[in-house]
Amino acid sequence: MADDDHGSDRGLHSPLRRKLLMGLAAAPALSLLPRSAFAAGPATSAVNSTGLAVTDTEVTCGILHSITGTMAISETGAQQAEKLAIEQINASGGILGRKIKIIQEDGASDWPTFAEKAKKLLVNDHCAAVMGCWTSASRKAVLPVFEQYNGLLYYPTFYEGLEQSKNVFYTGQEATQQILAGLDWVHKEKGGDSFFFVGSDYIWPRTSNKIARKHVENVLKGKVVGEEYFPLGHTQFNSVINKIKLTKPKVIFTDVVGGSNVAFYKQLKAAGIDLSKQVLITISVTEDEIDGIGGDNIAGAFACMKYFQSIENDNNKKFVADFKKMWGDKTVIGDVTQAAYLGPYLWKMACEKAGSFDVDKVVAASPDLEFKGAPEGYVKIDPNHHLWSKTRVGKAKTDGQFEIVYESPELIKPDPFPKGYQ
Repeated sequence: MADDDHGSDRGLHSPLRRKLLMGLAAAPALSLLPRSAFAAGPATSAVNSTGLAVTDTEVTCGILHSITGTMAISETGAQQAEKLAIEQINASGGILGRKIKIIQEDGASDWPTFAEKAKKLLVNDHCAAVMGCWTSASRKAVLPVFEQYNGLLYYPTFYEGLEQSKNVFYTGQEATQQILAGLDWVHKEKGGDSFFFVGSDYIWPRTSNKIARKHVENVLKGKVVGEEYFPLGHTQFNSVINKIKLTKPKVIFTDVVGGSNVAFYKQLKAAGIDLSKQVLITISVTEDEIDGIGGDNIAGAFACMKYFQSIENDNNKKFVADFKKMWGDKTVIGDVTQAAYLGPYLWKMACEKAGSFDVDKVVAASPDLEFKGAPEGYVKIDPNHHLWSKTRVGKAKTDGQFEIVYESPELIKPDPFPKGYQ
């Protein structure tokens, strides 16, 4: 991908373009499943008392991600994973005897568009649930819509926390599970005592770095020697790279998102910053982004996530094989992709426990649900609508995968409102 291309269609390198085209084509294929695969479920009147798009044979689910624009590089995998989960659920009999029908909308990397499409999915299409969003800006844009119309959103991205809504389930990690754990690791294992923060300019990186700064200064007793932000889609990082060279931080801490990562890591390498010697830890680059960055440009960097494609367990082995079978052998799977895969399954489990698609009943049935088939190993829904999960640190390799160098011994309870960090 050319450094100045990611705001346009030319920024979609050919493997991603193929993924996008396959993604848009997948939803109609789900309707080809034989009706014999579905057992007779309970009467529609018994499972739908609030006017949702539920028939005797189908229930409608929305998918809302950026298929175009600078965030497409990150969000493509999420919608692919959601479609894989839905296809698997349909093949096993659906939810309450009903096949899941997909209506997909493109948020187009534009927050007002996300809000507009969310309203369409809830008000016009009467979707029983929506899988979607990636950035915190898009989530914040749609949140009032879901709360106003009592919709149900499964949000898959690691994020800054400081939020809890009856209408949202957060299947990624919040700050205490990712940011604080990652900083603790890099401080202990790499002697991290001075940090330079580089982020994209919107709510998630700014809030994440505010939390990170408090932890660095108050808990780790270190210092932040620089903090810079850049617009989404930005491609010129030479000035901040020069500042990094001058300040010589022990750790570069990054939460640059989307296509900007391609330019950032290429320019770091071109400037002579060797990531095998200069410690860099990111909370935003997954295998999906490396697919565009190129493994040679980021090898040696560390990432703190709950999931990497290289996790070795039976659940993940099957998930990776199924994902590649559906989307092609060259596709890669990142943290948000896996978290997106959890959404349809957690929704199915809650609907079946509630015996209903009604949002209030599904929400009430969700706390303490356990998904033992999760590729990351195991997750549980906390009453605060976030998931218990492990934290892992991976080291980027030239082949675009991560070597896992740390895994928390226990699941970490989600705490979206950590004391002292607000």
